Amino acid sequence: MPMYEYRCDQCGVVFEARQKFSDAPLTECNSCGGSVQKLISQTSFSLKGNGWYQQGYSEKPAPACAPAGGGGSCAGCPKAAANE
Repeated sequence: MPMYEYRCDQCGVVFEARQKFSDAPLTECNSCGGSVQKLISQTSFSLKGNGWYQQGYSEKPAPACAPAGGGGSCAGCPKAAANE
């Protein structure tokens, strides 16, 4: 279940509530009973580093696998080494 952040309009307290997607947003502060606003907060999910986009989701076609030296073997191919 996701966590949502709310801020009270009267006392300014910020609190979290664990709610289902289908639950209605909270309307009342737990501390003072004032009206609350649902906040948009930063998620903890982030994609960092290199490679995931460039290697997995690039629009550039992958280079063709051609045997080194035309001998019919893929021994020198980086793709063959990655699949071992």
